[in-house]
Amino acid sequence: MSQIAILGGGYAGMAAAVGLADAGMRVTVFEAGPVLGGRARRISVDGREIDNGQHLLIGAYSELLALMRRVGVDPDAAFLRTPLDLAVVPGFRLRAPRLPAPLHLAAGLIGAKGLRWRERWALIRAVRAAEGARWRLDADLPVAAWLDAQRQPARLVEAFWRPLTVAALNTPLESASAQVLFNVLRDSLGGSRPASDLLFPKLDFSALFPDAAAAYVAARGGEVRLSTSVRQLARAGDGWRVNDEAFDGVVCALPPHRAGMALDGIDAALVARLNAWDYQPIVTVYLQYPASVALPQPMVGIAAGIGQWIFDRGQTHDQPGLIAVVLSARGAHSAWTQAQLAAEVVTELDTHFGWGEPGWRRVIAEKRATFAATPGLWRPDNATAEPTLWLAGDYTAGDYPATLEGAIRSGRAASRGIIAAFSAGTTI
Repeated sequence: MSQIAILGGGYAGMAAAVGLADAGMRVTVFEAGPVLGGRARRISVDGREIDNGQHLLIGAYSELLALMRRVGVDPDAAFLRTPLDLAVVPGFRLRAPRLPAPLHLAAGLIGAKGLRWRERWALIRAVRAAEGARWRLDADLPVAAWLDAQRQPARLVEAFWRPLTVAALNTPLESASAQVLFNVLRDSLGGSRPASDLLFPKLDFSALFPDAAAAYVAARGGEVRLSTSVRQLARAGDGWRVNDEAFDGVVCALPPHRAGMALDGIDAALVARLNAWDYQPIVTVYLQYPASVALPQPMVGIAAGIGQWIFDRGQTHDQPGLIAVVLSARGAHSAWTQAQLAAEVVTELDTHFGWGEPGWRRVIAEKRATFAATPGLWRPDNATAEPTLWLAGDYTAGDYPATLEGAIRSGRAASRGIIAAFSAGTTI
């Protein structure tokens, strides 16, 4: 039985682990942290169970939903599912009714609220132009440049395009890849009606998939080691040594800025290219208000605000009054102290909603949450020059930006690659 080491217990690593366990391989997962999930995980703060950030999923995330079912997590119970409904204060709302595609999108665009007719028509014209091009650009360019070419009014950009882009790509509008944004819109707005649904997790991000995946792997003879860092990865004859243990194959599912530590001395060119990447942060500000405080829906955006999207965890996680405000990508707030940032967010929410001061606040910062999804960005394949060493992670080559679905797809691709390598007679 082939022994496979997986470095990293995030979504990509655990997706690879499930695929390899299904193929009858003995899997050992090395996770440096105390919980699984990587950059989408459960954390304990001041006696509270929260997430290290907020992730919004969509109905188009087919591989994640299928793999959740495989490891015993029912997506119908794990998510609050709503039709596409983007509300951005002050006054903008785009809601897709429950009509067959593409009527749901057409009706949503025509009925968008908070726009003048000129702005509504500009939005329709831009989406139709992208559809007409089959969501492909002849040459990638920044989203801002594409919006200029489509003559999108400034107020529409701030109400719709900017919050949408930074939420989807975690990259500022001025430098974000229009093609990557198109890929997301193709599978959501341009897909089937259920594909555009919004899926709000009702479980913490470790319980949503990685914890169940770990139990699934353990039931098939595998092992998941928490709080276990990878100190060494080295070629050893026809196999590998990880922390002085012998393995036949390795899936490196560490985030790109950490993969270099494991791959140093194995693939210097890859490490150099990953080290040259730009990374973008995500900051989440948690605020505990009285239980009576609630948003009109699970998520609301703020146009030209400090925080782009606000999540009401009372509606999703049964945590009444707990509000999570997401600040994606770098901005003016990046130079502020956490205390100043939280104070500014509280003031902004009070201005819009009249909530006053929260009783508790906490800032969670992921400094390298995602790679910057810039035009024409080179992304590595899952395969490496070594047939039994594969990469897995949301940063590898693919259509999507750094998303949970991208991580799952990459992990599955890495597991298929390892399986194929051994099936083809690779020396073990």
